Amino acid sequence: MDDAAYWLALHRVPGIGPQTFEVLLREFGTPRAVLDQPEAARRWVRGATTAEALSHPDWTGVEHDLAWLALPHHQLITRSDVAYPPLLREIPDAPPLLFVAGAATLLKHPQIAIVGARNPTGPGRDTAHQFAHHLAETGLTITSGFATGIDAAAHHGALAANGTTLAVIGTGPDRLYPRSNTALADHILTHGGAIISEFPTGVGPNKENFPRRNRIIAGLSLGTLVVEAAQRSGSLITARLAVEYGREVYALPGSIHNPLARGCHELIRQGAKLVETAQHVLEELGPLARFSLLSNLGPTSAPLAGAGDALADPLLDAIGFEPTPVDTVIVRCGLAPDVVLSRLMVLELHGLVAAVPGGCYTRVLTRVEP
Repeated sequence: MDDAAYWLALHRVPGIGPQTFEVLLREFGTPRAVLDQPEAARRWVRGATTAEALSHPDWTGVEHDLAWLALPHHQLITRSDVAYPPLLREIPDAPPLLFVAGAATLLKHPQIAIVGARNPTGPGRDTAHQFAHHLAETGLTITSGFATGIDAAAHHGALAANGTTLAVIGTGPDRLYPRSNTALADHILTHGGAIISEFPTGVGPNKENFPRRNRIIAGLSLGTLVVEAAQRSGSLITARLAVEYGREVYALPGSIHNPLARGCHELIRQGAKLVETAQHVLEELGPLARFSLLSNLGPTSAPLAGAGDALADPLLDAIGFEPTPVDTVIVRCGLAPDVVLSRLMVLELHGLVAAVPGGCYTRVLTRVEP
């Protein structure tokens, strides 16, 4: 039997969460070794139901999982795979495996999470779309939770910019929720995006699954932007998890009369960065995104795709090898400030310019291979 089947079978054992799964791997080496020695494995789990399930894995459920994985552009990524996203691996309860539909390579791409209310105001929805559009144009992948409202607006904004977006769902990979977002799912997959889940096939929209999904959103991303959120909402859970994982958190302020601004205001009081424009996010995130991208590529990897095009960007002619203020770059090239900041982000991701103190940028001596 294929090793993937044993990963799926152990994942389906009730009562074995990410941390227990990791303990079992550490003690036995592989899921197959765990299931081949159920009596020995019982000492590492709690509950009679879990112990009994080790001896009687849900092979029927595994067959359903394998049938889904056999479909085009479907993939299973386990913690033993090199394709497993390194940022997600850092969190204490990283999922043992991920079901991926679409472009699995996006999981290792620099990401910004955009989350918020399911029933936002019209301006809140528009703001999420605009932020996602602008950030996606710089090359960041927009990650969100596929819910109605702010999540959907963020996905749509990235797609409108011809960028990439990643949806983390709280159901099995074969049970998209909400169904009203089916067209959005198709759009994501046909435009180079991905939909991921840690839940096996057949799992429906159980209430307790969505906080678990939120930790993946926070864990995959360099930072989390909260657009609109009530004081008690899943978006605040995502933001607090991001803080626990050492990631950046950004929040948009709003009217004191808007109940959906109170969650953002609470985050700001707790230390989240107040942002009013996408440029504010880029200013904070730029060095982190470039560091993440270079870390994922590794020292022996091929040059970043599109680096040659970036080298030809005329914006480089407006930046010297001495520190050049952004205002000076704007005057020299005659472009709008938001366009300049977006292009600077792209150039920094390619390692062609570097941000230096004082709001300046400088050229970086580099060579792009053909």
